[in-house]
Amino acid sequence: MSTCCSGTSATIEGKFNARLARRDLLQYRKRGPAATTSLLRDGVTAAGGPGDTLLDIGAGVGALTFELLERGVRKTVSVDASAAYVAAGREEAARRNRAAQAEWHHGDFVTLADSLAAADTVTLDRVVCCYPQVEPLVLQAASHARRRIALSYPRDVWFVRLAIAVQNAIRAAKGEAFRTFLHPPITIEQLIRGRGFALSVRRTTWTWCADVYLRNPDPP
Repeated sequence: MSTCCSGTSATIEGKFNARLARRDLLQYRKRGPAATTSLLRDGVTAAGGPGDTLLDIGAGVGALTFELLERGVRKTVSVDASAAYVAAGREEAARRNRAAQAEWHHGDFVTLADSLAAADTVTLDRVVCCYPQVEPLVLQAASHARRRIALSYPRDVWFVRLAIAVQNAIRAAKGEAFRTFLHPPITIEQLIRGRGFALSVRRTTWTWCADVYLRNPDPP
């Protein structure tokens, strides 16, 4: 999804509706990928390229999916919890003549994980902050990554913490169920390293961190 939040499937569907999906798709067509998407795309390229297969978790309209298809991926599987965003991604895949390469799934990745195959590269662009429980998401994502895992998440600095607190307070005042989560970066890193990966590329903006991890080679 294009923003970071949590909630039941029903509230996600209500928030991330066709209007927002259309807006995000048109923005991508007009302006290209967002900052974190560009950082992950370039970081994956710098870390040896995406390989033949991609699993894009929380793919939104598919910006990172399409960016990595342009960088050599042959087959993609994109997952998103919003049916409207999945529909927008499928529309864009058809427009780009990529429909045969791009497979889409609607639902929560953690719930669908057992039915999805591993891929050379697994990506999570602005997805970690959407989950109240980071461990199952990161562990499942890492378990599906044959070569590399790339993810973006909010930086743990005071002004980001303040912004998230204000956003969540406004949502609570409006009676919305959505929340943004700032999970400790060290926890994320430990979870990924514990699955046999090492940090290869780290790039940041004022508010976001974009990491690419490579799987450690098997010992001789």
